[in-house]
Amino acid sequence: MLKAASSECPDCAGEPAGLGRRDFLRVLGASAAALAVGAVLPTAGPLSPLAAARAARLKKQAEAESLVFELYKSMGDDQRQKLVLPWNTAARLGTHNAPVGKSVIGEQYDKKQVEVLHKVFKSLCNGEEGYERLSRKKSFDASGDFESLGAVIYGEPTEGQKFSLVFAGHHITLRCDGDSEESTAFGGPLYYGHSPNGFSEKNVFHYQTKMVGEVFGSLNAEQTKAGVLPGKWQDGVASVKLPAKDAKLPGVAYTALSKDQQELTRKVMKELVSPYRKEDGDEVMEIVKANGGFEKLSLAFYQEGATTAKEPWTFWRLEGPGFVWSFRALPHVHTFVNISSKPA
Repeated sequence: MLKAASSECPDCAGEPAGLGRRDFLRVLGASAAALAVGAVLPTAGPLSPLAAARAARLKKQAEAESLVFELYKSMGDDQRQKLVLPWNTAARLGTHNAPVGKSVIGEQYDKKQVEVLHKVFKSLCNGEEGYERLSRKKSFDASGDFESLGAVIYGEPTEGQKFSLVFAGHHITLRCDGDSEESTAFGGPLYYGHSPNGFSEKNVFHYQTKMVGEVFGSLNAEQTKAGVLPGKWQDGVASVKLPAKDAKLPGVAYTALSKDQQELTRKVMKELVSPYRKEDGDEVMEIVKANGGFEKLSLAFYQEGATTAKEPWTFWRLEGPGFVWSFRALPHVHTFVNISSKPA
C-alpha cells in the first residue's frame, strides 16, 4: 500500500591515481586472456589492494548492472522521459529524504519492473541482515514499503556508458552505479536513518550507537577534552564535504588512542559498513588505507542541547582525508557519508 512521502523528515521539520573502471576492465580482460593461454603479462604488475578490492566490487556489481540494463530495456518512451535523466543532473549526487520528482516505484513501474528494482536494491545489501537494516525491517521507515520509494536512472544504462540508478525515500539514499562515479565509494554520498531515538534498541542502527559508545566510554580526561565538543547538527551533502588534505580535524586523533581504543575504532568502522554489500565495505577499507590509513582519522563527539548519562552525545563524526561519516543519534538517527580515494 502506497503512503504519501514528504521531502521533510517528520521529526525534523522547523583511486589514488590509478585505474578507472573501464581501464581496469580492459586490463582485467587482457589478463584473463593471457591466463587462458598460459602467457605472462610483463607490463601489468600485481593489482594494488585498492584495485583488487575494486575488482571484487566490479564482479559483484556486474550482477546488479545486468538487472539495470534489463530494466532500462523494458522501459517505454513515456517512462524514460520521466525516469531517465542526464548523467550530469545535480540530483544524482544529492541525498534525498523522499522520491525525486514523480518517481514512486509503485506508481511509475509495472509489476515485473518493480520485481527487478527490488532485486537490485537487495543486491546492494549485505545479505538478509543488511537488507533488514537498510529496509528498516522492511518498513522503509515512514515510506511504508519498497514500492513507496523512488527510483531514478541518471545517464544511460547500456554497455560502456555511465549510469546511476538512485533509490530515494524516507531516511534512505542508495545507488547502483556500475562504478561509473570513479574514485568514489557507494557511487556517491550515502544517507540512512531511522525514526526511533538512536540510543533506543528499537532503532535498527542502535548497534552502531552502542559500538561507538564503547569508544566514548573508554576516553580518559585528556581525550574527552579533545574529543567531546559543542556542535550544531547539519543535514545534507554539504555537511560531509571532504576535508582538505592537510586540514586540522576536530576531535581526538586515532593516533592519540590506546591500542585497545584503536581496535574499538576499527570495529566501529566494520559495523558502519556492515549493512552494505561486502565488496563495497572492502573498498571503503582499502580507500582509507590508500588515503593514509586509520592514523589519519579523527573522531569527535558533539553535544547539542541537553545530554544525560545515558545519552551523553547528540552526534559524532569520523573524518580524515577523503572520508566523512557523520552520525546523529538524537532525536533520531540521520547519517551522511562521503568517501573518495581522491581527497579534497
